[in-house]
Parts: sequence; C-alpha cells; structure tokens
Amino acid sequence: MNSTSKPLKTAKETQAIVAATLSRRYWAERRFRAYGLAAVIAGLAFLVYLFFTIFSNGMGAFRQTQVRLPIYYDAALIDPAGTRKPDDLNAADYAAVIRNSFKLKFPEVEGRAATRELSRLVSGSASFDLQRAVVENPALIGTTVDTWLLASDAVDLLEKGHIERTLAEAERPLTDQQLVWLDKLDAENAVALKFNTVFLTHGDSREPEKAGIWGAVVGSFYTLLLTLLLSFPIGVATAVYLEEFARRNRWTDLIEVNINNLAAVPSIVFGLLGLAVYIGFFGLPRSAPLVGALVLTLLTLPTIIIASRAALKSVPPSIREAALGMGASKIQTVAHHVLPLAMPGMLTGTIIGMARALGESAPLLMIGMVAFIVDIPKGITDASTVLPVQVFLWSDSPERGFMEKTSGAIIVLLAFLVVMNTTAVILRKRFERRW
Repeated sequence: MNSTSKPLKTAKETQAIVAATLSRRYWAERRFRAYGLAAVIAGLAFLVYLFFTIFSNGMGAFRQTQVRLPIYYDAALIDPAGTRKPDDLNAADYAAVIRNSFKLKFPEVEGRAATRELSRLVSGSASFDLQRAVVENPALIGTTVDTWLLASDAVDLLEKGHIERTLAEAERPLTDQQLVWLDKLDAENAVALKFNTVFLTHGDSREPEKAGIWGAVVGSFYTLLLTLLLSFPIGVATAVYLEEFARRNRWTDLIEVNINNLAAVPSIVFGLLGLAVYIGFFGLPRSAPLVGALVLTLLTLPTIIIASRAALKSVPPSIREAALGMGASKIQTVAHHVLPLAMPGMLTGTIIGMARALGESAPLLMIGMVAFIVDIPKGITDASTVLPVQVFLWSDSPERGFMEKTSGAIIVLLAFLVVMNTTAVILRKRFERRW
C-alpha cells in the first residue's frame, strides 16, 4: 500500500455522514412544507379578510330605514275633479301630500323653509311610491293611512351609525332641528330599519336609498342566457369536429393554436372587436344584452372548446372500438356513445365559462353597457347593464350610501358565482363514470 494514500473511511464514519446528510434533507423538506403551509394560511387569511370586508360593508344594503307617517290622501291635491282617471292621478302633486302630512304630524313647524327641511327626512322618491299606491287603489283618496315611507340617505346613514350625532352641525348632513324631529319619531317607534326590498326589486337611481340591482340582474340574465344558447352548441360542435373528425394537418394545427391563444387574450380586446363589428359594422343597438351576449360568446368559446376536447379525450378508446366493432358508423359512435359520456365534462366547462362571463365587465364597458339605466329591460335589444358593470358604476359614486350598495351587489354576484360553480360540481359528480 502506498504510504501517501488516504485510509478508507470506516462504516461508522460513513453512517455519520449519511445521517448528517439525511438530517439536512429532512430539515429542508420540513422547511419547504412550512413555507407552503404559511403561504396557504396567508392566502386564506387574506381571503377571509376580503369576504369579511365585503359582507360587513354590504349587509347594510339589505336593510333600509323607513319612516312611518300618517298620510292624508287629500282629494283636493290628488284628484280635485273627482274623475279618478289614471292620467289625472299620475299628474297629482304627491310631494305636497307628504309635506301636508308632515305639517299635520308636526303642527308647530311653520314656514316654507322649515317645511321643506322637515320633508327632507324622507326620500325624494317617496312621492312616486304614493303615486303608485293611489293609481293601484284610488279608494285611498280622502283617507288617512299610516304609511311607511323610505327615509332619506342621510337619515339611513344616521340610523346605521355611519354619522356621528356629536359632530358640529356644519359637518353633518342633518341639522340639529332635523335630529330633534327624528328623536320625536323614534320615541313613537315611527323610525325603523326594515328589509330593503327596494334594493332587490328596483333599477338604478341617483339617490342611494332608491338604487336597486334588479335592472342589472335582468340584464345579466338576458346576456348570459343568449351567451349560453350561442356558445354551448358552437363550442361543443367545434370540439367534436376537431377531436373526432378533423384530419391532422397544418390547418387543424393552426386552428388549435389560435383557439389556445384566444383563451389568453385580454377580455377588453373582445369588447373592442364587438364595438367595431357588431355596433360599428352591423349597426346593432348599444348597451343591449344581444351585443353583450355576442361579445361574451367570443370570450367563452375558447374555454368551452378546450374543456369539451379534454372531456372527449377522457373517454376510453375501447368505447369507440367496441361501437365500431358492432357495426356503428363514426357519427353513430360519437353521437350515441362518446358524446353522452363526455357531456358531464362539457357541461362543467360550459358553466365555468358562464361564470367567467358573469364576472366580466371590461368588454361590456366598450359596447356601452356602462350607461346609467333606470328602467328594467324587457327584451334583448333594450338598453341595460349587468351586475359587474353596476358594481363599477356604484364604486365610482361619491355618496357613502353607494358604498353599501356596491358591497351588496358584490354579495349577490358572489352568490350567483357560487351557485354556478356548485352546479358544475354536482353535474360532474352526478354523471361522472369511472373506468
């Protein structure tokens, strides 16, 4: 043996080196798991904080302050001629009816300025509610009925604790005298927070207390329904052709590449395309669910096609071979055997695509659905908006009351998304077959 050569390591030394190496590896693995767990916990914490913020700010939108007032439906103001014709009833001065009812409630109030200040305790739209009630039931004329009227936005914020009573009068939207009147009404249990049916049954409004989401909900329904009717058959047919019938050549490869690329295109590009083609070239009406559906169809088609092709690929080849071996044609094999087995995956991909379409606002802003729409749309060509755009509009409003409306609309939108994604999971579990 050469005297300069190093002696071989003993078994104990080798085991010590291996043990030290394994210890470092195990520590690195535990550290990596800890990093992953910390990332998951941080993500969940931010998600919980986000939902807590949305729900804490938005639950107030489902409650609205109302003021009970004995309304005297004065025939001299509503229908002096006694015709009871709807045109005459609609033209009556119901704001004066509310002012006179307040004066009967507070006889000590004198002067036009004080009367106007008193009547500002209720919403400016309360007169329209009285108008609707009288038109529906003319027998109210000449009677006095205790009626719950929608309170003004300032009163609503005060009752919900968003306005400090201790602030100086100049820093509050309510005067000291209005607070005195409110305290008197509170003592008579004539001021209460009630479930806000207006938020769920009315369209948009300039007044926060009168703004609702029903117009946006109906617009979203029309838009998504048309999107589903257009995108599902086109997407499924495209996927079936590319996966089952198309030959593999440069043209089909080009189509597949473009479909995959379109899935990653920013959504606002589809809005620009819809603005240039559907509105600019074909002359379709702006802000209409029809145009919104055409734009969202382009947006969701790549998602549906990719999901449908993946569902077709998941069908075992033995199914096709067995059908062909029994004498079925290619079309019969696909229509009677492959397509039914792949349908759960196709439906899941379609619902996920619809959920994405429901949450999109950028492409719809480009085609004019950002307009202020008060009326409820009655068809696919009427001007309308959708829930995400409604959230965008309210978030840009300076009034404090619209912040509640924004969060409340987000809650409704999240509820729709949860329902749609839950439906996708149920469909997959219901129809999925394991091989």
